[in-house]
Amino acid sequence: MTQFVRSYLFLRRAIGVLGIALPIVVIAGKQLLEGGDLLGSLSSYYYSDLRNVFVGILCAIGVFLISYRGYGVLDDVAGNIAAVAAIGVALFPTTPASPTPGQHAIGIAHLVFATIFFLTLAFFCLFLFTKIDGAAPSRRKTSRNVVYRVCGIVMLASLVLIVVIGQFFADATAAWHPTLWLESLAVVAFGAAWLVKGETLLPDRPEPSELVQSSRA
Repeated sequence: MTQFVRSYLFLRRAIGVLGIALPIVVIAGKQLLEGGDLLGSLSSYYYSDLRNVFVGILCAIGVFLISYRGYGVLDDVAGNIAAVAAIGVALFPTTPASPTPGQHAIGIAHLVFATIFFLTLAFFCLFLFTKIDGAAPSRRKTSRNVVYRVCGIVMLASLVLIVVIGQFFADATAAWHPTLWLESLAVVAFGAAWLVKGETLLPDRPEPSELVQSSRA
């Protein structure tokens, strides 16, 4: 049983580490290897020298999500959907400059997969990770739920802002690369939530009453 728990904690931590690493590695790596200006979005790094890293991290996240099993059928279904979406984002690249009709269609598929990916991960944070069993939640569980909800809201807010800015303020904000930073923020929020779920951050610890009882034993 202990080995089983450790395996699941490892999966959660691995997903979290990969999520946080993705924007850091591809953005910093591109600047080190190629230099030049930042790209317009995280997905645009597919067309840089960091393509294999970008695809590899997303596919690894997808594999870990497929392997992940939660506490019920809904967790498993959500994990599988997020896994397929992550791999879809990796294998169907964003639309390049001056696209062919085929590349434009692939770019649309990329947007669909990316939207499903983030919405499913936000669902994990807001509804699945925050579940409480019959017992009263511990202080750490309450704190973790706050983190999960904040991460879920950050992901949803980032998606909304990407759409709004892209539709109404694209030209005015292009020099600031808002889509890149908002996508990166959403991915880091996703990674942070999974690190917390893997008990790398805010792990359970004995309540004060339990410590008192233990000292009296």
